[in-house]
Amino acid sequence: MPDTTKPFRGLNLNVHRDHRRTFADNRYVYAVVSRRSKGVSIGINLNPDKICNFDCVYCQVDRKTPPVVRDVDVPRLLQEVEDTLDLVCSGELFEMDRFRETPAEVRRLNDFAFSGDGEPTTCPQFLDVVRAVAEIKARRGLESVKLVLITNATRFQHPMVREALTVLDEHHGEIWAKLEAGTEAYYQAVDRTTIPFQRVLDNIADAARSRPLVIQALFLRMHGAGPSAVELDAFCDRLNEIVRSGGRINLVQVYTVARLPAESWVSALADAEVDAIVSLVRRRTGLLCEAFYGAS
Repeated sequence: MPDTTKPFRGLNLNVHRDHRRTFADNRYVYAVVSRRSKGVSIGINLNPDKICNFDCVYCQVDRKTPPVVRDVDVPRLLQEVEDTLDLVCSGELFEMDRFRETPAEVRRLNDFAFSGDGEPTTCPQFLDVVRAVAEIKARRGLESVKLVLITNATRFQHPMVREALTVLDEHHGEIWAKLEAGTEAYYQAVDRTTIPFQRVLDNIADAARSRPLVIQALFLRMHGAGPSAVELDAFCDRLNEIVRSGGRINLVQVYTVARLPAESWVSALADAEVDAIVSLVRRRTGLLCEAFYGAS
């Protein structure tokens, strides 16, 4: 298994940059080789309608093209999970052109990722799908495979979402919560939402008091300018506040733009800038922090 504490540069760019959510004839389920999970991730798109409660400046979802489907057909989704799992476990996945160049060390199933073209916890069937995928994982004897929720942490306060988080806890689940700002102003500039920053902070802290979280932090250039030193210090302050409140953070993932963003005036940080943020987070917080680089 790869060393997950070191910056990850070894994956073929053509493999890790291909995160298309179209796969075979599937509507909801896709496979990717993930640079952050360092293995194969079976993605579950719970937002095929492309509706999201954020409008991030760096989002790679093509919202100009109409969605193929708008609703989640749970039985079809679960059959797609089973079929995609068969491809990965049999090795047939790596005979496909998209995956033929996958290095041997990442030809492993790392996780099922609840993600997609919007915020997955907004899906009305979110809890049902989490329960059903957990059952498939258990029935197939895949205890070591994770259930990963990739989320902007805006809906942890809802009872249905809280229950789903408990299911994740019981089935080797992991929450990757988005936090990439230190101030309300920068949060609004990047994530462009009506949801207040404090709700995200409160939800992350509350969830982290019940189980350790992974923090996802994407930093970028807007109109040529990266995040200021003041903003990055404030980001570290927010992390420290979560920990002081009793929250646990297993890892902070610092990354940058790696695919075509929504806005033409958004671009990636240089590798050295990502490294500098990682060093700052480690120094200011003492947390484990990992770097992921852009497309260059």
